[in-house]
Amino acid sequence: MESGLLTGEYRNTLDEKGRILFPVRLRSELNCSSLVLTRGPDKCLWLFPPEQWRILCAKLMTAASPFQSQPRSVLRRLVAPAQEVELDKNGRISIPQSLRVYAGLEKDCLFLGIDKYFELWDSEEYDKYLGESEADFKSATENLGGICL
Repeated sequence: MESGLLTGEYRNTLDEKGRILFPVRLRSELNCSSLVLTRGPDKCLWLFPPEQWRILCAKLMTAASPFQSQPRSVLRRLVAPAQEVELDKNGRISIPQSLRVYAGLEKDCLFLGIDKYFELWDSEEYDKYLGESEADFKSATENLGGICL
């Protein structure tokens, strides 16, 4: 994944079989033919190249004790539902039904490239999220004041 910048917003449509075209621009930068999909903390899906998922999963498993309720909750909601899906010859991925339901994916969807992973949102849900999180975003950017360009 070191070859290029994996960022951007890409809109695509989920078909009646639960398949969606993974953006060509992002696909051309991937060094793999599959992705690991799981629930994101917000009402979206996280998509990882398998190597990035292995790195994150190893860190989570090292840091999270199954004997503590909060780490156990993270493992159940992030690690347990993860599924690896192959990109088909047309560059589509098939989103498992349980993950489609979780994220509320209907038809119009949005991919967000976030360098080492991707998010997949229902377009309406993402627009709603942006509106509801505007104050948090402004506060978060103020806290980044120490970053120099």
